[in-house]
Amino acid sequence: MEPNKPRTALPPLNAYAAEPPAASAGDRTLSAAGASNSQHVNRSAVALQTSYRVSEPDLIARVLAGDRIAARELYNAHSPRVFRLAFRLTGDADLAREFTQDTFVRAFGQLARFRGDSALSTWLHRITVTVVANAMRKVKRFRERETDLEDVHPIHSDGPGVDPVLREKLHRAIDGLAEIYRTTLIMHDLEGYTHTEIAEVLGVAEGTCKSRLSQARAQLRAVLSDLAPEFGS
Repeated sequence: MEPNKPRTALPPLNAYAAEPPAASAGDRTLSAAGASNSQHVNRSAVALQTSYRVSEPDLIARVLAGDRIAARELYNAHSPRVFRLAFRLTGDADLAREFTQDTFVRAFGQLARFRGDSALSTWLHRITVTVVANAMRKVKRFRERETDLEDVHPIHSDGPGVDPVLREKLHRAIDGLAEIYRTTLIMHDLEGYTHTEIAEVLGVAEGTCKSRLSQARAQLRAVLSDLAPEFGS
């Protein structure tokens, strides 16, 4: 019997992932909060409760009663994370901003139907994934991204030794994944969602998420196997 071939190791995805652009000083649409990859999905909601001394259900009730200040508070608490997710799924800051707005327009329109069976953040991220997926299918952006990714968002090294050429190849490999695998990979390996959180957002079993992530990584390993020596250098 032939010995098992060693499995090609994937590079650390965060090392090759461009960070979402920081909100400009004049941009009141998005808050600068939520910049860390390790931020938990519900951290913004916890901060909201601490800052405004009001529970999220009470805040939702105020929004439903027509309180525009409460709506702004809710938006400010959750929009940074929604924007990050939209940016990761599109690779385009302008589209991410547009889809963030679309997400909240839809969310506020459906807020009365939110039953609280899951966290509000989970419900919002589920809407985000749906909004992005539907819009990207229409404009066919998954397959028609610009050749030079630096024209979309300038690539800045997250540390010494990050090769922009390898980063571009990894971007293209991820773009080539089927949507269900790509979304799971991005949410887990780039944005730090747990399998439980991903399952709640996507409405699938936790085991399905684990299987999709495993298959996504396997497909990346196959596509990038010829670059393995470069990853180790």
